[in-house]
Amino acid sequence: MARTRKTEDREEMIIGDTEFDAKLQDLLKLAQSKKNVLGEHDIVQVFRVPKPDEMERIYEFLDKNGVDVVAEESDEEFDPELAQDLEDDIEDDNLMDHEDDISEEEAALEEASIERMGEGSSVTDPVRMYLKEIGKVPLLSSDREIELARQIEEGTDAEKKLAKNELAQANLRLVVSIAKKYLGRKLSFLDLIQEGNLGLLKAVEKYDYRKGFKFSTYATWWIRQAITRAIADQGDTIRKPVHMYETMSRQQRTARQLLQELGRDPSPEEIAERMGIKVEQVRKIMTLSQDPVSLETPIGEEGDSHMGDFIPDDNVRVPQDEAEKQSLHEEIMEALDTLTDREQRVLRMRFGLDDGKQRTLEEVGQTFDVTRERIRQIEAKALRKLRHPSRSRKLKDFLDE
Repeated sequence: MARTRKTEDREEMIIGDTEFDAKLQDLLKLAQSKKNVLGEHDIVQVFRVPKPDEMERIYEFLDKNGVDVVAEESDEEFDPELAQDLEDDIEDDNLMDHEDDISEEEAALEEASIERMGEGSSVTDPVRMYLKEIGKVPLLSSDREIELARQIEEGTDAEKKLAKNELAQANLRLVVSIAKKYLGRKLSFLDLIQEGNLGLLKAVEKYDYRKGFKFSTYATWWIRQAITRAIADQGDTIRKPVHMYETMSRQQRTARQLLQELGRDPSPEEIAERMGIKVEQVRKIMTLSQDPVSLETPIGEEGDSHMGDFIPDDNVRVPQDEAEKQSLHEEIMEALDTLTDREQRVLRMRFGLDDGKQRTLEEVGQTFDVTRERIRQIEAKALRKLRHPSRSRKLKDFLDE
Protein backbone atom coordinates (compact mmCIF):
# COMPACT_ATOMS: atom_id res chain seq x y z
CA MET A 1 0.00 0.00 0.00
CA ALA A 2 2.87 2.39 0.85
CA ARG A 3 4.48 1.77 -2.53
CA THR A 4 1.18 2.46 -4.30
CA ARG A 5 0.71 5.76 -2.47
CA LYS A 6 4.26 6.85 -3.32
CA THR A 7 3.67 5.97 -6.96
CA GLU A 8 0.49 8.06 -7.02
CA ASP A 9 2.29 11.01 -5.40
CA ARG A 10 5.08 10.75 -7.96
CA GLU A 11 2.57 10.68 -10.83
CA GLU A 12 0.84 13.80 -9.43
CA MET A 13 4.19 15.60 -9.24
CA ILE A 14 4.96 14.68 -12.87
CA ILE A 15 1.55 15.94 -14.01
CA GLY A 16 2.00 19.13 -11.97
CA ASP A 17 5.46 19.76 -13.44
CA THR A 18 4.14 19.17 -16.96
CA GLU A 19 1.40 21.77 -16.50
CA PHE A 20 3.88 24.17 -14.90
CA ASP A 21 6.34 23.80 -17.79
CA ALA A 22 3.53 24.39 -20.29
CA LYS A 23 2.64 27.62 -18.51
CA LEU A 24 6.29 28.67 -18.55
CA GLN A 25 6.30 28.31 -22.32
CA ASP A 26 3.09 30.36 -22.54
CA LEU A 27 4.72 33.05 -20.42
CA LEU A 28 7.80 33.05 -22.65
CA LYS A 29 5.62 33.53 -25.76
CA LEU A 30 3.90 36.43 -24.02
CA ALA A 31 7.29 37.95 -23.17
CA GLN A 32 8.49 37.62 -26.76
CA SER A 33 5.40 39.49 -27.93
CA LYS A 34 6.31 42.30 -25.51
CA LYS A 35 9.98 42.65 -26.47
CA ASN A 36 11.11 40.42 -23.57
CA VAL A 37 9.70 42.72 -20.88
CA LEU A 38 6.97 41.52 -18.50
CA GLY A 39 5.12 43.06 -15.59
CA GLU A 40 4.01 41.22 -12.48
CA HIS A 41 0.42 41.24 -13.74
CA ASP A 42 1.58 39.26 -16.80
CA ILE A 43 2.85 36.49 -14.53
CA VAL A 44 -0.41 36.47 -12.58
CA GLN A 45 -2.33 36.33 -15.86
CA VAL A 46 -0.67 33.03 -16.75
CA PHE A 47 -0.12 31.43 -13.33
CA ARG A 48 -3.08 32.95 -11.43
CA VAL A 49 -1.66 32.80 -7.87
CA PRO A 50 1.89 31.43 -8.01
CA LYS A 51 3.50 30.28 -4.78
CA PRO A 52 6.79 31.87 -3.69
CA ASP A 53 8.77 28.72 -4.52
CA GLU A 54 7.15 28.70 -7.95
CA MET A 55 8.08 32.36 -8.35
CA GLU A 56 11.73 31.43 -7.89
CA ARG A 57 11.46 28.91 -10.73
CA ILE A 58 9.58 31.43 -12.89
CA TYR A 59 12.16 34.17 -12.38
CA GLU A 60 15.03 31.75 -12.98
CA PHE A 61 13.40 30.58 -16.22
CA LEU A 62 12.78 34.15 -17.41
CA ASP A 63 16.32 35.19 -16.50
CA LYS A 64 17.80 32.32 -18.54
CA ASN A 65 15.70 33.37 -21.53
CA GLY A 66 16.67 37.03 -21.26
CA VAL A 67 13.28 38.31 -20.08
CA ASP A 68 13.14 41.32 -17.76
CA VAL A 69 10.42 41.55 -15.10
CA VAL A 70 9.31 45.06 -14.21
CA ALA A 71 8.10 45.62 -10.66
CA GLU A 72 4.75 47.35 -10.45
CA GLU A 73 1.95 48.20 -8.09
CA SER A 74 -1.31 46.32 -8.52
CA ASP A 75 -4.55 48.21 -8.15
CA GLU A 76 -6.40 45.38 -6.48
CA GLU A 77 -8.80 46.63 -3.87
CA PHE A 78 -6.92 49.93 -3.77
CA ASP A 79 -7.78 53.50 -4.63
CA PRO A 80 -5.27 54.90 -7.17
CA GLU A 81 -5.13 58.25 -5.36
CA LEU A 82 -4.14 56.53 -2.15
CA ALA A 83 -1.52 54.57 -4.02
CA GLN A 84 0.07 57.82 -5.15
CA ASP A 85 0.12 59.13 -1.59
CA LEU A 86 1.74 56.03 -0.20
CA GLU A 87 4.54 55.46 -2.70
CA ASP A 88 6.42 52.21 -2.78
CA ASP A 89 9.78 53.81 -2.05
CA ILE A 90 11.69 50.63 -2.60
CA GLU A 91 10.63 50.59 -6.25
CA ASP A 92 10.87 54.32 -6.89
CA ASP A 93 14.13 55.12 -8.70
CA ASN A 94 13.81 58.84 -8.09
CA LEU A 95 13.86 58.38 -4.34
CA MET A 96 16.93 56.20 -4.58
CA ASP A 97 18.96 59.29 -5.47
CA HIS A 98 18.18 61.07 -2.21
CA GLU A 99 17.70 58.39 0.41
CA ASP A 100 18.67 60.60 3.30
CA ASP A 101 15.93 63.14 2.52
CA ILE A 102 13.16 60.71 3.43
CA SER A 103 11.97 60.13 6.95
CA GLU A 104 9.43 62.49 8.45
CA GLU A 105 8.07 63.33 5.00
CA GLU A 106 7.51 59.70 4.17
CA ALA A 107 5.83 59.04 7.50
CA ALA A 108 3.57 62.04 6.90
CA LEU A 109 2.61 60.69 3.48
CA GLU A 110 1.86 57.29 4.97
CA GLU A 111 -0.24 58.75 7.77
CA ALA A 112 -2.13 61.18 5.53
CA SER A 113 -2.95 58.38 3.13
CA ILE A 114 -4.22 56.11 5.87
CA GLU A 115 -6.36 58.87 7.39
CA ARG A 116 -8.13 59.43 4.07
CA MET A 117 -9.10 55.80 3.69
CA GLY A 118 -12.79 55.04 3.46
CA GLU A 119 -15.11 55.28 6.40
CA GLY A 120 -15.05 52.20 8.55
CA SER A 121 -11.29 51.82 8.29
CA SER A 122 -10.07 51.77 11.84
CA VAL A 123 -6.89 53.84 11.98
CA THR A 124 -5.81 53.84 15.58
CA ASP A 125 -3.00 55.56 17.42
CA PRO A 126 -0.84 52.39 17.33
CA VAL A 127 -1.05 52.47 13.52
CA ARG A 128 0.06 56.11 13.38
CA MET A 129 2.91 55.42 15.78
CA TYR A 130 4.01 52.44 13.70
CA LEU A 131 3.96 54.46 10.48
CA LYS A 132 6.09 57.19 12.05
CA GLU A 133 8.59 54.63 13.27
CA ILE A 134 9.02 52.89 9.92
CA GLY A 135 9.23 56.29 8.21
CA LYS A 136 12.46 56.95 10.11
CA VAL A 137 14.21 53.96 8.52
CA PRO A 138 16.36 55.00 5.52
CA LEU A 139 15.72 53.31 2.21
CA LEU A 140 18.24 51.07 0.48
CA SER A 141 19.87 51.48 -2.89
CA SER A 142 20.16 48.50 -5.22
CA ASP A 143 23.86 48.21 -4.44
CA ARG A 144 23.16 48.19 -0.70
CA GLU A 145 20.53 45.46 -1.16
CA ILE A 146 23.07 43.26 -2.95
CA GLU A 147 25.68 44.02 -0.29
CA LEU A 148 23.30 42.95 2.48
CA ALA A 149 22.29 39.82 0.57
CA ARG A 150 25.94 38.82 0.25
CA GLN A 151 26.46 39.52 3.92
CA ILE A 152 23.55 37.24 4.79
CA GLU A 153 25.17 34.45 2.79
CA GLU A 154 28.83 34.92 3.65
CA GLY A 155 29.01 36.88 6.91
CA THR A 156 29.37 35.72 10.48
CA ASP A 157 26.29 34.91 12.52
CA ALA A 158 26.25 38.41 13.99
CA GLU A 159 26.71 40.03 10.57
CA LYS A 160 23.95 37.87 9.10
CA LYS A 161 21.56 38.89 11.85
CA LEU A 162 22.32 42.59 11.38
CA ALA A 163 22.00 42.34 7.60
CA LYS A 164 18.65 40.55 7.80
CA ASN A 165 17.36 43.13 10.25
CA GLU A 166 18.43 46.07 8.06
CA LEU A 167 16.95 44.54 4.91
CA ALA A 168 13.65 43.80 6.63
CA GLN A 169 13.41 47.19 8.39
CA ALA A 170 13.99 49.07 5.14
CA ASN A 171 11.08 47.24 3.48
CA LEU A 172 8.42 47.61 6.17
CA ARG A 173 6.76 50.35 4.13
CA LEU A 174 6.35 47.87 1.28
CA VAL A 175 4.36 45.65 3.64
CA VAL A 176 2.11 48.57 4.60
CA SER A 177 1.44 49.49 0.96
CA ILE A 178 0.45 45.88 0.18
CA ALA A 179 -1.55 45.39 3.39
CA LYS A 180 -3.66 48.46 2.55
CA LYS A 181 -5.00 46.64 -0.49
CA TYR A 182 -6.56 43.98 1.73
CA LEU A 183 -8.43 46.27 4.11
CA GLY A 184 -12.02 45.23 4.72
CA ARG A 185 -11.18 41.51 4.58
CA LYS A 186 -12.13 40.73 8.20
CA LEU A 187 -8.64 41.28 9.65
CA SER A 188 -7.61 44.58 11.22
CA PHE A 189 -4.98 46.75 9.55
CA LEU A 190 -2.38 45.92 12.20
CA ASP A 191 -3.07 42.19 11.80
CA LEU A 192 -2.62 42.49 8.04
CA ILE A 193 0.67 44.32 8.55
CA GLN A 194 1.84 41.72 11.05
CA GLU A 195 1.08 38.84 8.68
CA GLY A 196 2.77 40.70 5.85
CA ASN A 197 5.86 41.22 8.01
CA LEU A 198 6.07 37.45 8.51
CA GLY A 199 6.08 37.03 4.75
CA LEU A 200 8.76 39.72 4.49
CA LEU A 201 11.00 37.80 6.90
CA LYS A 202 10.64 34.67 4.75
CA ALA A 203 11.63 36.69 1.71
CA VAL A 204 14.73 37.96 3.54
CA GLU A 205 15.73 34.36 4.28
CA LYS A 206 15.25 33.12 0.71
CA TYR A 207 16.29 36.10 -1.44
CA ASP A 208 18.92 35.31 -4.06
CA TYR A 209 20.44 38.49 -5.52
CA ARG A 210 22.09 36.51 -8.34
CA LYS A 211 18.73 36.03 -10.06
CA GLY A 212 18.83 39.70 -11.08
CA PHE A 213 15.51 40.97 -9.72
CA LYS A 214 15.05 43.54 -6.99
CA PHE A 215 14.34 42.46 -3.45
CA SER A 216 11.04 44.37 -3.34
CA THR A 217 9.77 42.49 -6.41
CA TYR A 218 10.66 39.15 -4.84
CA ALA A 219 9.35 40.06 -1.38
CA THR A 220 6.00 41.20 -2.77
CA TRP A 221 5.00 37.60 -3.51
CA TRP A 222 5.88 36.37 -0.04
CA ILE A 223 4.04 39.27 1.58
CA ARG A 224 0.93 38.74 -0.52
CA GLN A 225 0.93 35.02 0.13
CA ALA A 226 1.26 35.50 3.89
CA ILE A 227 -1.59 38.02 3.98
CA THR A 228 -3.98 36.09 1.73
CA ARG A 229 -3.35 32.86 3.61
CA ALA A 230 -4.00 34.59 6.94
CA ILE A 231 -7.26 36.01 5.59
CA ALA A 232 -8.30 32.55 4.39
CA ASP A 233 -7.40 30.91 7.71
CA GLN A 234 -8.65 33.57 10.12
CA GLY A 235 -10.92 35.97 8.26
CA ASP A 236 -14.04 33.89 7.65
CA THR A 237 -16.25 31.65 9.75
CA ILE A 238 -16.18 29.17 6.87
CA ARG A 239 -12.72 28.88 5.36
CA LYS A 240 -12.41 29.48 1.63
CA PRO A 241 -9.52 28.31 -0.59
CA VAL A 242 -6.77 30.92 -0.94
CA HIS A 243 -7.07 31.05 -4.74
CA MET A 244 -10.78 31.90 -4.44
CA TYR A 245 -9.95 35.23 -2.78
CA GLU A 246 -8.16 36.38 -5.93
CA THR A 247 -11.12 35.27 -8.05
CA MET A 248 -13.61 37.01 -5.76
CA SER A 249 -11.51 40.19 -5.80
CA ARG A 250 -11.49 40.13 -9.60
CA GLN A 251 -15.26 39.65 -9.71
CA GLN A 252 -15.88 42.49 -7.25
CA ARG A 253 -13.50 44.77 -9.13
CA THR A 254 -15.27 44.00 -12.42
CA ALA A 255 -18.66 44.65 -10.81
CA ARG A 256 -17.49 48.06 -9.57
CA GLN A 257 -16.16 48.99 -13.01
CA LEU A 258 -19.46 48.03 -14.65
CA LEU A 259 -21.39 49.94 -12.00
CA GLN A 260 -19.50 53.11 -12.93
CA GLU A 261 -19.99 52.51 -16.65
CA LEU A 262 -23.67 51.50 -16.57
CA GLY A 263 -24.89 53.60 -13.66
CA ARG A 264 -26.59 50.54 -12.12
CA ASP A 265 -25.73 47.20 -10.59
CA PRO A 266 -24.52 44.84 -13.34
CA SER A 267 -26.22 41.50 -13.91
CA PRO A 268 -24.31 38.19 -13.53
CA GLU A 269 -24.45 37.84 -17.32
CA GLU A 270 -22.72 41.22 -17.83
CA ILE A 271 -20.06 40.39 -15.25
CA ALA A 272 -19.45 36.98 -16.85
CA GLU A 273 -19.06 38.54 -20.29
CA ARG A 274 -16.54 41.10 -19.03
CA MET A 275 -14.55 38.48 -17.09
CA GLY A 276 -14.70 35.94 -19.92
CA ILE A 277 -16.15 33.16 -17.78
CA LYS A 278 -19.48 31.31 -17.55
CA VAL A 279 -22.50 32.84 -15.82
CA GLU A 280 -22.69 29.81 -13.51
CA GLN A 281 -19.16 30.54 -12.31
CA VAL A 282 -20.07 34.16 -11.53
CA ARG A 283 -23.10 33.05 -9.53
CA LYS A 284 -20.95 30.57 -7.62
CA ILE A 285 -18.39 33.29 -6.85
CA MET A 286 -21.14 35.65 -5.67
CA THR A 287 -22.51 32.92 -3.40
CA LEU A 288 -19.07 32.26 -1.90
CA SER A 289 -18.61 35.99 -1.30
CA GLN A 290 -21.58 36.12 1.05
CA ASP A 291 -20.81 36.18 4.76
CA PRO A 292 -22.78 34.14 7.30
CA VAL A 293 -24.81 36.19 9.78
CA SER A 294 -25.42 35.03 13.34
CA LEU A 295 -29.04 34.48 14.34
CA GLU A 296 -28.12 36.22 17.60
CA THR A 297 -27.21 39.49 15.84
CA PRO A 298 -29.00 42.34 17.69
CA ILE A 299 -31.63 44.22 15.67
CA GLY A 300 -32.79 47.75 16.40
CA GLU A 301 -31.37 50.56 18.48
CA GLU A 302 -32.20 48.98 21.82
CA GLY A 303 -30.91 45.58 20.74
CA ASP A 304 -33.76 43.72 22.43
CA SER A 305 -34.54 41.79 19.23
CA HIS A 306 -32.35 39.35 17.33
CA MET A 307 -32.03 38.33 13.71
CA GLY A 308 -33.49 34.90 14.47
CA ASP A 309 -36.74 36.48 15.70
CA PHE A 310 -37.56 37.61 12.15
CA ILE A 311 -36.73 34.39 10.29
CA PRO A 312 -39.72 32.06 9.84
CA ASP A 313 -39.38 28.41 10.82
CA ASP A 314 -40.65 26.32 7.91
CA ASN A 315 -41.17 23.38 10.26
CA VAL A 316 -43.66 25.27 12.43
CA ARG A 317 -47.25 24.82 11.26
CA VAL A 318 -49.45 27.85 10.73
CA PRO A 319 -52.35 27.80 13.24
CA GLN A 320 -54.95 28.22 10.48
CA ASP A 321 -53.53 25.31 8.47
CA GLU A 322 -53.34 23.18 11.59
CA ALA A 323 -57.00 23.91 12.40
CA GLU A 324 -58.11 23.01 8.87
CA LYS A 325 -56.09 19.81 8.99
CA GLN A 326 -57.70 18.84 12.28
CA SER A 327 -61.18 19.56 10.91
CA LEU A 328 -60.47 17.47 7.80
CA HIS A 329 -59.27 14.57 9.96
CA GLU A 330 -62.44 14.68 12.03
CA GLU A 331 -64.65 14.71 8.93
CA ILE A 332 -62.77 11.75 7.43
CA MET A 333 -63.12 9.77 10.65
CA GLU A 334 -66.82 10.61 10.76
CA ALA A 335 -67.24 9.42 7.17
CA LEU A 336 -65.35 6.20 7.90
CA ASP A 337 -67.66 5.45 10.81
CA THR A 338 -70.46 4.91 8.28
CA LEU A 339 -68.56 1.95 6.78
CA THR A 340 -68.27 -1.61 8.07
CA ASP A 341 -65.42 -2.46 10.40
CA ARG A 342 -63.55 -4.39 7.69
CA GLU A 343 -63.94 -1.58 5.15
CA GLN A 344 -62.63 0.96 7.69
CA ARG A 345 -59.57 -1.15 8.49
CA VAL A 346 -58.78 -1.74 4.81
CA LEU A 347 -58.89 1.99 3.99
CA ARG A 348 -56.91 2.91 7.12
CA MET A 349 -54.14 0.47 6.16
CA ARG A 350 -54.17 1.25 2.43
CA PHE A 351 -53.92 5.03 2.93
CA GLY A 352 -51.91 5.04 6.18
CA LEU A 353 -54.53 7.02 8.09
CA ASP A 354 -53.34 5.76 11.47
CA ASP A 355 -49.53 5.75 11.23
CA GLY A 356 -48.81 7.50 7.90
CA LYS A 357 -47.55 4.27 6.31
CA GLN A 358 -49.44 3.09 3.23
CA ARG A 359 -49.71 -0.69 2.72
CA THR A 360 -49.87 -2.59 -0.55
CA LEU A 361 -52.79 -4.81 -1.49
CA GLU A 362 -50.56 -7.81 -0.77
CA GLU A 363 -49.71 -6.62 2.76
CA VAL A 364 -53.33 -5.87 3.63
CA GLY A 365 -54.39 -9.23 2.20
CA GLN A 366 -51.92 -11.04 4.45
CA THR A 367 -53.37 -9.23 7.48
CA PHE A 368 -56.91 -10.34 6.65
CA ASP A 369 -55.75 -13.71 5.27
CA VAL A 370 -57.41 -13.11 1.91
CA THR A 371 -56.15 -12.53 -1.62
CA ARG A 372 -55.00 -9.14 -2.88
CA GLU A 373 -57.87 -9.17 -5.37
CA ARG A 374 -60.37 -9.49 -2.53
CA ILE A 375 -58.79 -6.50 -0.77
CA ARG A 376 -59.02 -4.48 -4.00
CA GLN A 377 -62.72 -5.27 -4.20
CA ILE A 378 -63.33 -4.25 -0.57
CA GLU A 379 -61.41 -1.02 -1.12
CA ALA A 380 -63.33 -0.17 -4.30
CA LYS A 381 -66.67 -0.81 -2.58
CA ALA A 382 -65.71 1.35 0.42
CA LEU A 383 -64.61 4.25 -1.81
CA ARG A 384 -67.87 4.06 -3.77
CA LYS A 385 -69.76 4.43 -0.51
CA LEU A 386 -67.67 7.47 0.49
CA ARG A 387 -68.37 9.12 -2.88
CA HIS A 388 -72.07 9.13 -2.16
CA PRO A 389 -73.29 12.75 -1.81
CA SER A 390 -74.50 12.11 1.72
CA ARG A 391 -70.95 11.31 2.81
CA SER A 392 -68.77 13.32 0.41
CA ARG A 393 -70.53 16.71 0.69
CA LYS A 394 -68.55 17.86 3.73
CA LEU A 395 -65.25 16.53 2.36
CA LYS A 396 -65.68 18.40 -0.94
CA ASP A 397 -65.65 21.68 0.97
CA PHE A 398 -62.00 21.04 1.85
CA LEU A 399 -61.14 20.31 -1.80
CA ASP A 400 -62.64 23.63 -2.91
CA GLU A 401 -60.35 25.46 -0.46
